[in-house]
Amino acid sequence: MVSTRGGTQAVDRAARLLTEVVHAPGSVTFTELAAATGLAKSTTSRLLLALERNGLVRRDDAGRFRPGEMFVRFAWRGGAEAGLTEVAQPFLDRLGRDTGETVNLGVGRDGRVEQIAQVDSVYVIGATNWLGRAVPLHCTAIGKVLLAYGAATLPPGRLERRAEQTITSRAALEAELAAARQRGYAVIDGELEPGLVAVAAPVCRDGGAVVAALSVSGPGTRLTPPRIADVAAACMAQASALSAVLGHRPEHPAHGDGAPRLAQAAQAPRAAQAPRAAQAPRAAQARAQAQKEGAA
Repeated sequence: MVSTRGGTQAVDRAARLLTEVVHAPGSVTFTELAAATGLAKSTTSRLLLALERNGLVRRDDAGRFRPGEMFVRFAWRGGAEAGLTEVAQPFLDRLGRDTGETVNLGVGRDGRVEQIAQVDSVYVIGATNWLGRAVPLHCTAIGKVLLAYGAATLPPGRLERRAEQTITSRAALEAELAAARQRGYAVIDGELEPGLVAVAAPVCRDGGAVVAALSVSGPGTRLTPPRIADVAAACMAQASALSAVLGHRPEHPAHGDGAPRLAQAAQAPRAAQAPRAAQAPRAAQARAQAQKEGAA
């Protein structure tokens, strides 16, 4: 009977902590949780670790507590987008710190791309606020990802030419989408605006359906061909991590690290099917050669 009462007491205490985390308007600190529940700090620490191990709470980059992956996955059972921006924000922030460029999370809506979250570039040149700006699917990196994985459909009619490099042939666009699926990410170079370069990677929910795309964009003077492969790798890493929080589990993890299968093609890029997409594999080869020379 004693062990039963002790076990019940531990469950009750953990439930009190979890209730505080779920009902908090934002993230909450360890000290705030201990004070709100009246639990000893040693007990609070032990129970939070158990809740975290089981995906019921998670910590953000500042060490504050939020509802865990289990709650996110449950909320996404119905496919709702509510809360996606809040869940995705830490991953956008990390990608912004890693690249210094503009980072966006976008979804398909009414035959166009809608940007629902953004982290601004640290640079003045090339910094653009894309929030609230609906842009075509066929000439954006996010749009290409959504099209490539069946998360959006091109509207009927001719493809709008937004810049000199815009792809307006549906056959050529299909080749670009095939190349994006092969690599695990999409690229644009001057197709939406002259001089604008962007890469994007898919974000998946449980079951593998693509629900959004994560992108990095900037001027071609900074996002040069040698740098695109590195930026794409960083973008795919954060998109894969966000996908895992949304419940995506790849059928065959890449190199045993649990990364979604969508990202595997970027580990060793093969020849792209469209001329513009070929620059990323060439960049990967150049980077490998530079590393070889550095090792020498």
